[in-house]
Order: sequence, then structure tokens, then C-alpha cells
Amino acid sequence: MKTEFSLAQLADPDIAEADKILRACVHCGFCTATCPTYVLLGDELDSPRGRIYLIKEMLEKNRPPTQEVVKHIDRCLSCLACMTTCPSGVNYMHLVDQARARIERDYTRPLAERALRAVLAWVLPRPGLFRASMILARLGRPLAALLPISKTAPPSPTLLRRIKAMLALAPSRLPASGPSGGTIFPPLGARRGRVALLQGCAQQVLAPRINQAAINLLTRHGIEVVLVKDEQCCGALTHHLGRDGDALARARANITVWLEEAGRGGLDAILVTTSGCGTVIKDYGFMLREDRDFASPAARISALAKDITEYLSGIDLRPSQQQHGDIVVAYHSACSLQHGQKITQLPKELLSKSGFVVKDVPESHLCCGSAGTYNILQPDIASRLRDRKVANIAMVKPDMIAAGNIGCMVQIAGGMSVPVVHTIELLDWATGGAKPGLS
Repeated sequence: MKTEFSLAQLADPDIAEADKILRACVHCGFCTATCPTYVLLGDELDSPRGRIYLIKEMLEKNRPPTQEVVKHIDRCLSCLACMTTCPSGVNYMHLVDQARARIERDYTRPLAERALRAVLAWVLPRPGLFRASMILARLGRPLAALLPISKTAPPSPTLLRRIKAMLALAPSRLPASGPSGGTIFPPLGARRGRVALLQGCAQQVLAPRINQAAINLLTRHGIEVVLVKDEQCCGALTHHLGRDGDALARARANITVWLEEAGRGGLDAILVTTSGCGTVIKDYGFMLREDRDFASPAARISALAKDITEYLSGIDLRPSQQQHGDIVVAYHSACSLQHGQKITQLPKELLSKSGFVVKDVPESHLCCGSAGTYNILQPDIASRLRDRKVANIAMVKPDMIAAGNIGCMVQIAGGMSVPVVHTIELLDWATGGAKPGLS
């Protein structure tokens, strides 16, 4: 794709990066076949190729984003299926991230939408506030049915529609809190390794059982696990809302405490059980590439970050003698794992070796509609994607559904009665842990 940035514009490292990405695009359109919003809506501007044109014009002409540009960028899930499909290696992720930051800086949204986004950006990265909000939402769920819904779909979701979506996502009950930061779990037997385990934000409120299963499995196999004190949200939530200042501040804070922990006791890896977080942490090196003080430390942290299944693939997992039968597991490949981190086979191989019958889900490349805060900000599209995903999962008639991302788990569970568990919970069970529960 030909670009026309001025030399002055190209002096900006972000614009120089955008220019490189845009020039890689050859207009082939392969991305349209795997883009969830294009598949659903059939609008060229709701495809990666269409959004690339919109972003190119906005950046080249250096003018504020229009309402039309914002609408189509907002509809992007950042599922990154287009990057898996693209034969030219276009880094759409870095381009759309830049567009979101530009929109956040230069576009004035309606007051109600600004308020909602501000609340999400403030509450979701803070587990204490998020827990309190979930309790309030649980109390408000009975009122959701009373909220009016427009009979004709508006161009963009209304505030009431988004509030209703938030209430629908709230769990009927919350589990007890898990262990706090600063806790160290010694290995059983001789120590074979030492890792930090990302505590997460929403996950530690909604499903602390996931990290507990990881701790149980790792310590059982001789790995010391530390929950690093003063660790913050990874920054993914605010990063995808275009609030780069907040996201980068969180990245710097995490880099600091993780490197301090590595200096004290050594770290083989920083393990992540929420793939959406893992994708962003692995990108810290790029995000902070122009930061004189943090560029090198960020690259080091990105190199240390691993999805839990990546790390486990290097450990000889010891299967237990307990029988869990020929349980059919539908494996849902989270977008952030298969497209963002290019991890596709490892989770399935680990599950198969552990005795589970693993089934691929038809249209596994299409997003379930969770995508961070997307199922709140774009609930209608998200609901259609969830229904499509649920129908595809039902085709394989599973006993359980496994996924590697809490957002996907909540989204899919909202449309199915089949238990949805994390991959690590099944692996823990297969190596001597308890059968996965849902509390």
C-alpha cells in the first residue's frame, strides 16, 4: 500500500511504525474471510482491510477521527485472526492499537459513553473495586429485565443496552478470594524451577480456582511459585480502551517488581493463565521500545513471559492413577492465544496426553465475542458471536469445554450448560488434583 506521510510525520516513531505496517498491506482481502465483524455484518469498513484504509487516511491527514471512523474501529474485537490469515505479515495489532490511542486523544465521545469507559478503566484493573462492583451487579440483575430495549437496533448500542449486558455477565455468586501477592508456594520435593504467576484482575475475583490449580500442578512437579507483591493489572484492559498512558504506567510498575523478584530469587518464567494478558505482556518490549529507561527491561520481561501451557510443555507431567474416563473436551482456542501468541497445538497436546478426548470446535478461528470489554461496549455483536460459537461447540457434543482465557470462559458459559473450565484445571486433575469445580 502506498503511503504519503511527510518527513516531519515520519520523525514520530509511531507514525514510522504505522507507515511500515501500511506499506506491507497488498489489499489482497484474505483477512475478510476470517474477520468476525465482516463475516457477521458484510461491511467492508468492518473488515481489517477497510479499517486499515480508515486508519491510513486519519493518520496521513493528521486530522481528528470522525464519527464514522470511530464506529468501525470500535467494532474491531482485536481478535487478530486477520494477522494469522495475512500472507504479507501486516501487524494489524500495532496499527489498531495506535488508532485507538489517537481516538482516545482526539475524539470527544458522548458524555454517557465517556463515563462508562472511565468506569470500566477505573474498576476492572482493581480487584477490590471489581469485586464490589460484581456484588452490586448481582443485586441489580433482577432489574435487568425491566430495562427497556429498542425494537430496532440503533447504529451503536445505547447506555441502557450496555448496562443490561454488564448485569447479565455478573455471576450469581462470587468465590472466596485467593492468596495475596507476596505469597510463595514451595515445591513438593526437590526444587526444579522457580516462576512468578500473574495474579490477574478479573480472574482473581471471578475464578481464583484457576491459579490455584496452576499452583497445585506446578508445586507437585517441583516448581516453586511466587505471587509477586505489588504486581498490578498487566494494562491490557486500558490499552485496548486507547488509554496508553495508564497501560504503560502499569507495564513499567510490573516490570520493576518482576525484575526485583528475579533479582532476589531468580525466575525461570513469568507464567500467565489468562491469554489476553499474556499477549500484552509479551508485547511490553514493543510498547516501551522508545523508553530510554525501560526498553531493555521491558524486552527482558517479554522474553520471560509464557502462557502456562508453553511452560508445561517442557515439564514431564506425571499422570495420576485416578480414572477420569473418556471425557470429551471441546477445546476453545482463545483468540489471544491462537492469533496473538500463535499457540495452537500445545494445549490440545497436553490434554490428549493426559487422557482426555480432545475435539476441535468448528470455525475455531472466529472470536466468541468476549474480547476484554467488547461484550459490554458492543453487546449485540458480541451476543451474535457467542451464539455462533455455542452452536459450533454443541456440534462436538462435549462433556466439558476447555479454554485458556477467563473472558472466553465467562462469555461461553453464558450460553451453555456444559461446564466451562480452564485447561490448567483439567491438567491439574489429570496429575493428581481435584476434579474441576465451578466455584
